[in-house]
Amino acid sequence: MEVIIQKDEITATTFVAKIIAKKLKEKPKLVLGLATGRTMEQVYAILAQMHKEEGLDFSLCCTFNLDEYVGLEPDNEDSYHSFMRKNLFNKINIDIRNTHLPNGMAADLAKECADYERLIIATGGIDLQLLGIGSDGHIGFNEPLSALRSRTREKALTPATIKQNGPLFKNPSMMPRRGLTMGVGTILESKQCLLLATGVEKSSMLARAVEGPITSMISASALQLHQHCCVVADEAAASKLQEQDYYRWIFQNEPEWADFRK
Repeated sequence: MEVIIQKDEITATTFVAKIIAKKLKEKPKLVLGLATGRTMEQVYAILAQMHKEEGLDFSLCCTFNLDEYVGLEPDNEDSYHSFMRKNLFNKINIDIRNTHLPNGMAADLAKECADYERLIIATGGIDLQLLGIGSDGHIGFNEPLSALRSRTREKALTPATIKQNGPLFKNPSMMPRRGLTMGVGTILESKQCLLLATGVEKSSMLARAVEGPITSMISASALQLHQHCCVVADEAAASKLQEQDYYRWIFQNEPEWADFRK
């Protein structure tokens, strides 16, 4: 795991967008795993701007989202399908047929999850998986006690997640209590993981995920097992990390990040 600390939220989100853009330029047929939530809105806004102003090309890209709520139609304004169309897909030149999210309205949710796994495998696997971190340390909807080898499945949401996501709904009381999510094991099979954390409210959980023990109580801690995981955090989110000086030294000296230090 590599930790990169940026001075503020806009710098951190811009940094993440630049990583995605670089990967896309290197591999136009990139298979990109996507996340939702407030943290990602700015990332997608920057990517859309890069497409508009610099011609960043998404035409051959394929995407898979981490999760979706159970019981929401794709056209529901609170669904993650709608979130992705509003914040990214409608603003870039991606082929909508190459965008994939779990179907929370499927008649057979177990089959939907199994089919989602098979589709990821059929594309050759996810090249770059974008992640946020929840208030209880989850990635996707992998709530506490999610098995580290778990696959895409239906999952009950915790009160912490409901409290965190509820205000994003037009009517918070109507937020679903269950979701479909890629499993921790599914995420760990991505070739590269990229986690973005901003804000002081994420600082305690980020420190536990990055520097604490690997535990199913904090699914983000499983990223310590990944061979190519990069964590990008602003100063506020990184404020409780114990090895900040070391992480800054690595960033300043690793050749991999030379273009990003300019």
